[in-house]
Amino acid sequence: MDTPTRLEPETRRFALISWPGLAAVLLALSAFVLFGVGTSFPELRGFGYVPMVASLIVAWIADRNFARDFSVIAGCLGLISSISVEADISWTNIARMGVVLSAVVIGPWLITRYWFKDNTIVFPLRRGQKWTRLEWAWLAFVIVVAWLVLPQYFMRTGVYLNWPPVTEWDEIVRLFFGVNAVGIWDELFFICTVFALLRKHFAFWTANVFTTVIFVSFLWELGYRSIGPVLTIPFALVQAYIFTKTKSLPYTVTVHLLFDALVFLTIVYAHHPEALPIFIGV
Repeated sequence: MDTPTRLEPETRRFALISWPGLAAVLLALSAFVLFGVGTSFPELRGFGYVPMVASLIVAWIADRNFARDFSVIAGCLGLISSISVEADISWTNIARMGVVLSAVVIGPWLITRYWFKDNTIVFPLRRGQKWTRLEWAWLAFVIVVAWLVLPQYFMRTGVYLNWPPVTEWDEIVRLFFGVNAVGIWDELFFICTVFALLRKHFAFWTANVFTTVIFVSFLWELGYRSIGPVLTIPFALVQAYIFTKTKSLPYTVTVHLLFDALVFLTIVYAHHPEALPIFIGV
């Protein structure tokens, strides 16, 4: 859905030290508990809803326009938390995740566009503009860094065991589809939706950090554990920056999918090193 609508609409922006800032902190804490702590300690997962409810109360007390957008984000996180997003490539889980993850992308766009009459959530295509040399160089950089770093991370920490040991061709296809589908969804939800709505009300880096906490917490449950945040935090921060500067969803998604292509190859290699000897030093 291409649109000339500005990515950063004119609106009141709140400081980090403010009531809306407190609401955002509480929601980030909720995501951290629901998807992060709750994954490692399931008995604590339910406590993640306490700061979520508190964040909504604070938001509605603070500012009505902020609270509308904020409630959309909180509602989406609540819906996502109703399912497990741990790596599972069974057809049942693929269908379940497909329905829920699609809903939290389509739903906020419909609500904000047709109920709120707001064009904050956009999916810019930047048609007719070629990628610059710097943008092409960044793609090459991402491939090289991912090729060097991801096998070390997955193999030496053992986190590849968080993904199923694919053996049959259909399992490999499903893993490939799942990794890439989630990668595309990450950008549609965390950048085009969560970051965009927070950016409407906060400064760039404030919104970026809040989005990153939520995103990295989600990735922890997905399987990027151990020292995973050391990799995923910079990646998340940079992706929002790239999206803001390029105003191109296809380019931002391409960066993510190149990274995820190496994730897929690394997982297959970790389980079957003799079948895919393309990495060194592991």
